[in-house]
Amino acid sequence: QVHLVESGGGSVQAGGSLRLSCAVSGYTSVHGYTSGAYCLGWFRQAPGKEREGVAVIGGDGLTRYIGSVKGRFTISEDKDRTTLYLEMNSLQPEDTAMYYCAAKWGYALDRNPKIYDYWGQGTQVTVSS
Repeated sequence: QVHLVESGGGSVQAGGSLRLSCAVSGYTSVHGYTSGAYCLGWFRQAPGKEREGVAVIGGDGLTRYIGSVKGRFTISEDKDRTTLYLEMNSLQPEDTAMYYCAAKWGYALDRNPKIYDYWGQGTQVTVSS
């Protein structure tokens, strides 16, 4: 059972920056593969909207972003995949949402939240104009 705990949310003005962190633990070994075989990601959900995949990263370091954050957000992780980060720059009011980190078994870089099995409790990001 993968366990995820987010931190780092807060309130900023438009144009500001925040760095989210997610502590990841509990990777299980399947067929000899452990943390490297998981895909980790950041998702967000604004009031009245569906949850969307913001950025995901595979065990090989490849990443995928939603178009609206490209060039502004950067997903990264430490080398043993126990901490996931989301560096958010040039924040805009439309980035306001609850942000979640999540994990799934498998190498596919997929931003569809419906296929992720493990979720954190979320951290709120609020951007004022």
